[in-house]
Amino acid sequence: MEKNISKNRIRALREDRDLRQSDVAEATGIDQRSLSNYETGKTQPDAYVIIKLAEYFGVTTDYLLGLTDTDLGSSKKVAEELENIKKRLTEVQKFLNRS
Repeated sequence: MEKNISKNRIRALREDRDLRQSDVAEATGIDQRSLSNYETGKTQPDAYVIIKLAEYFGVTTDYLLGLTDTDLGSSKKVAEELENIKKRLTEVQKFLNRS
């Protein structure tokens, strides 16, 4: 796994929501300078910070840490992923039935 992968996710989540570091820092109670260091890879967030950021952004800690590329932080996202899986399985089944 890529070292410091969480820095990419933290920055991407923040930028996708058009937030400044100071916005995230204020909302989560995480020091803005620390947040900057996490995003640049200078330091690694501890477990408490990972949980705090995952809760704030509505993602799983696994997603934030880069352990999965699928963001299943809400029941709506889980339902969407299940629907995508169902569609892919239907396509595979149709392919297998042609053989």
